[in-house]
Amino acid sequence: ILLKMGGYGIIRITTLLCPMTQQLYYPFMILALWGIVMTSSICLRQTDLKSLIAYSSVSHMGLVITACLIQTPWSTTGAIILMIAHGLTSSMLFCLANTNYERTNSRTMILARGTQLILPLMTTWWLIANLMNMALPPTTNLMGEITIISSLFNWSNLTIILTGLGTLITAAYSLHMFLMTQRNKLPNHMMITNPTHTREHLLMALHTIPMILLIMKPALISGAFSC
Repeated sequence: ILLKMGGYGIIRITTLLCPMTQQLYYPFMILALWGIVMTSSICLRQTDLKSLIAYSSVSHMGLVITACLIQTPWSTTGAIILMIAHGLTSSMLFCLANTNYERTNSRTMILARGTQLILPLMTTWWLIANLMNMALPPTTNLMGEITIISSLFNWSNLTIILTGLGTLITAAYSLHMFLMTQRNKLPNHMMITNPTHTREHLLMALHTIPMILLIMKPALISGAFSC
């Protein structure tokens, strides 16, 4: 929540500043885009599930910062869409991580592997959450990322190198997180595990349904730019 409110603060402040020159933008934008690649790479090395999700959220905020710095209507709209979409996505991932922690008493991914065998419905929610994190269609994340990346490419063609690399690494660590927690052999200490509760599935549904509804009516968060 603090990350998203910080992004909103950047949007409000940058509109009060006079538009800076392209040469002055470059250092800050390259730093933000390089931050996407670095934090995404850190995610690939994480063994702690909640740390991985937290770094993932920081990585996505790099796109929001670069979009805010450009100060174009398209980039600002994309930043707002991505903040709302990833706010739901990261919240859902943290909820799923907590369901694992309640049953394993550990946040280490290798100790919570193979849960597909005992909690198959929860695996479905894990798949949906990771697909949302990867910005696959028809999620709102895709709309936000495409809007930002296209506005960045229109501003400078060189930005496609770092944004494309960041997108590839994001897909890699999202699949890594899903496979490490859901696949492989079930550990002995998880042979007897409490089943999932209705409230947990309801909580996951309350994260997924708004994402579906927002992509069906994007004007709610993008205004006239959804036309």
